[in-house]
Amino acid sequence: MITLNSPLDMHLHLRDNNMLKIVAPLSSKDFAGAVVMPNLVPPITSIYEVKAYRDRIKDAIKDDNFEPFMTLFFKSDYDYDFLKEAKKYIKSIKLYPAGITTNSEDGVSSINVEELRNTLEAMSELELPLCIHGESNGFVMDREKEFVPVYQALAKAFPNLKIIMEHITTKDSVEALKKYENLYATITLHHLLITLDDVAGGLLQPHLFCKPIAKRPEDKKALLDIALSGNKKVMFGSDSAPHPKSAKEAPGCAAGVFTAPIILPKLVELFDSYDKLENLQAFISDNAREIYNLTPLKKDITLKKEEWKVPSEYDGVVPMFAGQKLSWKIQ
Repeated sequence: MITLNSPLDMHLHLRDNNMLKIVAPLSSKDFAGAVVMPNLVPPITSIYEVKAYRDRIKDAIKDDNFEPFMTLFFKSDYDYDFLKEAKKYIKSIKLYPAGITTNSEDGVSSINVEELRNTLEAMSELELPLCIHGESNGFVMDREKEFVPVYQALAKAFPNLKIIMEHITTKDSVEALKKYENLYATITLHHLLITLDDVAGGLLQPHLFCKPIAKRPEDKKALLDIALSGNKKVMFGSDSAPHPKSAKEAPGCAAGVFTAPIILPKLVELFDSYDKLENLQAFISDNAREIYNLTPLKKDITLKKEEWKVPSEYDGVVPMFAGQKLSWKIQ
C-alpha cells in the first residue's frame, strides 16, 4: 500500500463542452490539481476567457477537491501590464509553434529571441513560467531534437525565466535539461512506457499515437532514468489528450493518448517494478510544488496492490490499457 500526498498533473488537456464533462472528473478525483492547457478553439488569450474556462471546469468536476491551474496561449504582443493582471489567474503561459500539434494553428510562426523579447522579459520579471511544446516542423522523429537549440537560446537569453520543456521524449532533451539551471521538464506516463515500435511496429495502434511521437528505446531509457531518480528538475505531466473514438480509429487519426483514468495505478506499478517507490512522491508532486512555487490543496490518495480491469471506454473515449488488468488500484 502507498499513499501519495496531493498528486499533481502539470500538463493536462480537458477540452471543452461535452468532452470536458466526460474527462474532467476522471482527473479531479485522483489529483489535487493540474496545469490545464489553453489550446481550445479559439485559444485562451484573455483574462476573461481564462476565468470563464476555469468556471466551466469547476462546474464539470462538481465538489471534487481539485484546483485547475490555468494558462494563457502565448502571444508575442502581451505587455507587462496585461501579464501583471493575468498573473492573478494563471500559473504559466504555453507557447506552441504554429500548426505543430492539436489546435496550435494560432501559435508562434517563428521563435526568434528578439521578436519575443518584450513578452519574455515581462514574464521573467513577473516570475511567470514559460511552457513550450518543443518541436520543429522537420522529420517527425527529429522534431524534438531539432528544437533543443531553441531551448538553449531561450535559456541563455532569459536566465531568470523558468522554461518548462513539455512532455520531453528524447535523450537529447534530458541532456539539455541538465545543462541549464532554468530549464525544467514534464514527462508523460506513456513516454515512460512505449516506443515507436509499440505504436507502429506491428498493427497500427491509433490510441497510442501522439505528438510528440514516441521515440527509440534509448530515449525511453533516458526518460526512465531521470524520472525514477527523483531528480528535482522533472515533474509529472500526463499530456492526457482525449479524442472521441471516431477521431482516433479513423483516417487522419487524431494525436493524443488518453491516460487520465489509469495514471496513478500505472505510475505506482512502474516505480514499484524498478524498486523506486520512494521517489514517486517527488515526481508526482513535490518537484512541481518547488518549480512552480505551489501550495496545492491537501489530498491524500492511497493505492493498494489489487488487480482491476480498465474499462474499454469512457463515454466514447478510449483510455490507454483499455480492457487490460492493472495490478494497483486506488482505494
